[in-house]
Amino acid sequence: MNNASFVAPTAISLLEAHFSNASAGVYTRDFPDTPPVVFDYTGDESDNATMQFTTKSTKVKTLRYNETVEMVLQNTRLIAKESHPMHIHGLNFFVLAQGFGNYDEATAAPLFNLVNPQERNTIAVPTGGWAVIRFVANNPGMWYMHCHFEAHIEFGLAMVFEVLDGPTQETSLPPPPADLPRYIKIMGDNNGSP
Repeated sequence: MNNASFVAPTAISLLEAHFSNASAGVYTRDFPDTPPVVFDYTGDESDNATMQFTTKSTKVKTLRYNETVEMVLQNTRLIAKESHPMHIHGLNFFVLAQGFGNYDEATAAPLFNLVNPQERNTIAVPTGGWAVIRFVANNPGMWYMHCHFEAHIEFGLAMVFEVLDGPTQETSLPPPPADLPRYIKIMGDNNGSP
């Protein structure tokens, strides 16, 4: 996502690093806000092999508690030319609009359903199309967003949101349980041990 393929940490879990404020060497907070290259995402030239390589790192997108986030999920013709069932853990989102072709804010924004949008945690982003979702970051912690096709995670269709604590104890992350494993194997990751 945004040309940054997610790589799971191998030393400690993201949650443990987040809670203990020990992100150094585990993850960085510089997930890109936009793709580095804008191109015709649904056109034939998107089959260009040079467009198919991403950076690999453990970058997370940090969000303030109660921050409203709007995301455009653009399906491209790169690698997997099929719909992508995108799922987020720990949060629900509202589906504002969906369409085909390249997302264009000028033509899509008037179509946004701001009255009674569907609330979900998974959406199928259509082949050659897009979806606009909006959510409120009101659940502190580390939340994984990914395509439900496991092979697509290796292609870069995964990321993590770091939602910061709110102003009260009730809106802050409780400590991890004492028996939380220090490392949890993530789908497609063969580098760690249980």
